Amino acid sequence: MNQNNQVEYYTKDIGEAAAMLTMGRNVIRLEPGEANFWFVFSEKQECENISNKYWSGELTVSAKMYSSNLRLLKDRLFARR
Repeated sequence: MNQNNQVEYYTKDIGEAAAMLTMGRNVIRLEPGEANFWFVFSEKQECENISNKYWSGELTVSAKMYSSNLRLLKDRLFARR
């Protein structure tokens, strides 16, 4: 993970990444980690706000869109292995 880049947001959590997609953020790349991949997003500050709401249970999103985005991320991961 490139920790020097302060404008990007990194997460390994696929549920959190699906929430980011559902809120309109785009994955700019998948970055290999030791045992899995990092999902990398631009606009770090906005992603941190979404993440805080996600983890506190305050994020409200369409269940159908969230499920679709979760499936999309899984497809991308399995295509990379």
